[in-house]
Amino acid sequence: MSDADLLFRPDLIAKYGANGPRYTSYPTALQFSEQFDPADYRRAAADPGAGDTDLSLYFHIPFCDTVCFYCGCNKIATKNRARAKPYLKQLIRELDLQAALFDTKRPVSQLHWGGGTPTFLSLEEMSALMAATREYFTLRPDTEGEYSIEIDPREASASTITHLRNLGFNRLSLGVQDFDPLVQHAVNRVQPLEMTVECMNAARANGFESISVDLIYGLPHQSVASFRRTLDTILLLAPERLSVFGYAHMPHLFKMQRHIDPAALPSPATRLALLQLVVEQLTDAGYVYIGMDHFALPTDELAIAQKQRTLHRNFQGYSTRAECDLIGFGASSIGKVGDVYAQNAKDLPVYGAAIDAGRLATARGIRLSADDRLRRDVITELMCNLELRFDEFEAAYGVHFPSAFADELVRLRAFEDDGLVARSTNRLEVLPAGRMFVRNIAMVFDRYLGTQRLERFSRTV
Repeated sequence: MSDADLLFRPDLIAKYGANGPRYTSYPTALQFSEQFDPADYRRAAADPGAGDTDLSLYFHIPFCDTVCFYCGCNKIATKNRARAKPYLKQLIRELDLQAALFDTKRPVSQLHWGGGTPTFLSLEEMSALMAATREYFTLRPDTEGEYSIEIDPREASASTITHLRNLGFNRLSLGVQDFDPLVQHAVNRVQPLEMTVECMNAARANGFESISVDLIYGLPHQSVASFRRTLDTILLLAPERLSVFGYAHMPHLFKMQRHIDPAALPSPATRLALLQLVVEQLTDAGYVYIGMDHFALPTDELAIAQKQRTLHRNFQGYSTRAECDLIGFGASSIGKVGDVYAQNAKDLPVYGAAIDAGRLATARGIRLSADDRLRRDVITELMCNLELRFDEFEAAYGVHFPSAFADELVRLRAFEDDGLVARSTNRLEVLPAGRMFVRNIAMVFDRYLGTQRLERFSRTV
């Protein structure tokens, strides 16, 4: 039996297909409270237990030149590049406000610019933001830190990539989604292959350590034959990481998706065949199936971290820096400081007004309880490292795992019977077939699911 046969179980997809969290945090953002305010965030940053770890910085750049119809991100579509100037000033002012809360001698070992489209900024604006970041915080040399940026190949030339490397970025993430022209037109993202190749070649020529590419299956007009051509092309380009997301059509939540003709979406049978194609082609090409919709070459940091049981998840997805406190900058950004999650105001005018007035823009958040921390670590171990070792939780939390989670282990018996997990005296392991259903497995340990509106989450498979 091939690896793909072990990973892809069509008989179980219908059984376990459901809406559920992606667990970039636990509790999820749906549990964040608007009663949590800047004073709560300040107390978290001042906690005597803080300060023993490196820092991670996330900057949200919300602007896009054009909007992709499938997108559910917090973004502002505009062709007015002048809108970036006041926002850049606010980001730099927020750097000042946030730096005052932390020991800025704590080294920054991880930095990420996301969006929106960070390359909406001009080269001069990018330089100004990075210079201000280095002024307020202590960044490790780029030989030691992970400094990543999301780019849009439609507006990032080879000279842009060179500039980003000179600023210290050493990891690149770029969106492709699909190379088929019919699909591109249907989702309002026309991106000729040459643009993608130029960016990837420039990244390699400039010494970027990792290139990640996003694809989406389930888009309008996709067929198995057309998406096979896209995968064949991507495999020739050989990015270190691939994220192949299933399109979640939720026009009730994301109004831009109303531009997509639902009649043009692949049938459930075709969508299933597309997923099977992804698993087969990428694993046959030597990529490690990290879990959910992520694949990485065996030599990539994600695959190595998972093998060493040090993989982590944060609001940007899989990460290799589990120990970092995360500071979020910009509208809608989320940070994690100690046992607190905090999110800035999503609305740009509200965010800007707070920063312009010299106030933090914290709009909501949550302080984790002891139970939250325990369940967060259980879910993280399952989602990232695909196993639980009960004695580790007993040592860390003083709990006898089989007793503390007796009900959850009973509910997991169905997953055991279906060959998705295996349990021994001191260990629960996610089996190869379970990697596709790891969100479902993790959901067993989520005590909030009974109070959440699951339709706000995407399908697990």
